[in-house]
Amino acid sequence: GCELTANTKSYTFQVDEEDDSDHVLALSVVCLTDGAKDECNVVEVVGRNHENQEIAVPVANLKLSCQPLLSLDNFKLQPPVTFRLAAGSGPVHLTGWHRIVHREDASFEEDDDLSEEEEEELAPIMPAKK
Repeated sequence: GCELTANTKSYTFQVDEEDDSDHVLALSVVCLTDGAKDECNVVEVVGRNHENQEIAVPVANLKLSCQPLLSLDNFKLQPPVTFRLAAGSGPVHLTGWHRIVHREDASFEEDDDLSEEEEEELAPIMPAKK
């Protein structure tokens, strides 16, 4: 997690460029914490698009009196990514998780695919009797 305030308006999460693992950063909750004023606090995510151009997308607009917390249901991002307090003075706390998948690790591949032998062993689906 990290905290964005009037003094610390941004936080960048990055990984070592020489690391050949796949990294996933998921944002779970964005919330106002003690000391927050009743003002709009806009948090945006700054990343890069497929053309390597920087883009900023607002992900939360929090106000103490009406929406002090937002659940983002593990909004997945590809590092490097910067979280920025675009408006307001915070403090805004962000929580989430970081997952590292090593490329030689087969656990990230689809396990639902059945081989031809396994498909042949399955019994055919019969229509229901009336």
